[in-house]
Amino acid sequence: MTQIQLECQGLPCPQPVLKCKSAIENDAPDELIIIVDNDAAKENVSRFLKTRGYDVQVENRGSDFAVIGKRISTDGDECEVCKVMSEAEISNVGQEKILVFIPTEVMGTGDDELGAKLMTNFLLTLKELGPDLWRIVMVNAGVKLTVPGNPCMEVLKELEENGVSILVCGTCLEFFGLSDTFQVGNMTNMLDVVTSFQLASKTIRV
Repeated sequence: MTQIQLECQGLPCPQPVLKCKSAIENDAPDELIIIVDNDAAKENVSRFLKTRGYDVQVENRGSDFAVIGKRISTDGDECEVCKVMSEAEISNVGQEKILVFIPTEVMGTGDDELGAKLMTNFLLTLKELGPDLWRIVMVNAGVKLTVPGNPCMEVLKELEENGVSILVCGTCLEFFGLSDTFQVGNMTNMLDVVTSFQLASKTIRV
């Protein structure tokens, strides 16, 4: 059984995920252990390994986390997560994939109270895009829309329940101390953000 351990403490997003990607593509280890030192990296690495056919466990090692991935799919045997993703891509052929990029908690400049109301109205109106609305990516202060007390959180929950993918920057959540507070969407990393731009047929930036 081949095993690789990666020391990724102190590396900024998305370096831990990129190192995992490189190790899997170059060596295809049966077991991959990634040492990280923050919650965002732990969540992002865990999610990435699962999409690559690994069973994932996390161990606390002092102030660090050891994300341990053990391969559960063999060559030619696509993992269930990857299979579902592939089927989803096939089913969306010919359909617009609109990405909405939100890097702020208010819309426009001039008055933040007005900007907050405009942001809520903007999100409420997004449902008019119908099935073409594919994904919402939230970075920087935009992640504050996902926490209790913000009126946008419930709007985002409704969009997510209707099939819209919502990705929330893990590094940003950690920076604002919201990693344990956000209640909608999936914690993500910059690799997912860049890939989302690549896959989208249209992008709307707030």
